[in-house]
Amino acid sequence: MSAPTDKNVSRPATRPATTIVAAGRRPEWTGTPGHPGAVVNPPVWRASTHLYPDMATLRAHPGNEDGHFYYGRRGAPTQWALAQALTELEPGAQHGGTVLYPSGVSAICGALMTVLRPGDTLLLTDNAYEPSRAMARGLLADLGIKTVWFDPMDSGAFAALCPGARAVLLEAPGSLTMEVPDMPALIGAAKAQGLAVLVDNTWASPLGFAPLAHGADISIMSLTKHVSGHSDVMMGSTTAGAQWYRPLRLKAQAMGLVVSPDDAAMMLRGLRTMGLRLEKASANALALAQWLSGRAEVAQVLCPMLPGSPGHAFWARDFTGGCGLFSFVLKGGTARARDALIDALSLFGIGYSFGGFESLATPVDPAAIRTASPWPRPREDGTREEADRFAVRLAIGLEDVADLMADLDNALAAWSAAR
Repeated sequence: MSAPTDKNVSRPATRPATTIVAAGRRPEWTGTPGHPGAVVNPPVWRASTHLYPDMATLRAHPGNEDGHFYYGRRGAPTQWALAQALTELEPGAQHGGTVLYPSGVSAICGALMTVLRPGDTLLLTDNAYEPSRAMARGLLADLGIKTVWFDPMDSGAFAALCPGARAVLLEAPGSLTMEVPDMPALIGAAKAQGLAVLVDNTWASPLGFAPLAHGADISIMSLTKHVSGHSDVMMGSTTAGAQWYRPLRLKAQAMGLVVSPDDAAMMLRGLRTMGLRLEKASANALALAQWLSGRAEVAQVLCPMLPGSPGHAFWARDFTGGCGLFSFVLKGGTARARDALIDALSLFGIGYSFGGFESLATPVDPAAIRTASPWPRPREDGTREEADRFAVRLAIGLEDVADLMADLDNALAAWSAAR
């Protein structure tokens, strides 16, 4: 599922806040030939079958090109509008485009299946999203693709692994432990060896980090998170420049991947307010991270926006925004005490996601899945306290930050009592 490339976009270049409102609203998609641009949003085009007026028109069809009616699996204006809007938000996607997938994991899979072949080697960041790790150990291994994990915070060691590899999957920050690596150094080392560079950019979105502008080949997002923003629809995307966009599109078509027009319309609705929601969630998260860093019960706060968090200097240098997702490590304690903390929260749901309007909390236990880097990770001063290993990941929503703070204060009291 893809969209017309930006060569068909006639709007002048705009800043992100304007692009997020205007992109994907082409007059022919929001009106009729006699009244182009008649409505604000592209209508929902529900159709499995696309019809031709006569055989001459069918035979003159331009083939497998973007933005032309052909069959429902190729999409229609509702899906094209979303894909084009995402492309316009991604600096560096000139002459490329965006492919839509049923979920974020499907987008990761689609990207990996496009750049890898049996016998290839994939370099995978050790703090990656757990389904990405499972994909490497399962699907990719079954296809004869080798995976080598690496510590994302050691760019020198990573560079030594690049010769002989085919591709690298990066994630910034890590989805549980929140380290922000030196992305330009990692991307530069990979490109110098001819690797395809894939970046899971779900945390920051293109509003906070631009993978393609930093030299990456494919930017991946779980649209389920920030773009949806309302925890009620699932989708993923890959955006690429000219080299990789068409292969991504053809691979997705070969696998029969399609998103529904209704889901695309909901994503478009969420996209229009994503910038404002990210600003609010980021401000809430930073305020809570600062507050937690002063609590006696907390050993470490893992928030890229907070000074002292692993890789904060790289975040400050390379990123233009953040989001509401971060973790904190408790000082000692037990798994039972951490359960008591999470159970005591009344404004935080317990669920595996982020980017919605509501706040969530989940336990963090990455030690069992780390391969190339330790957990707990040594602090910036070189110390490492094994007892401080029970962590909690918070996805901060749009609630009043004072209410969230009071809820966490009550939960920390429950943790102390259980401890």
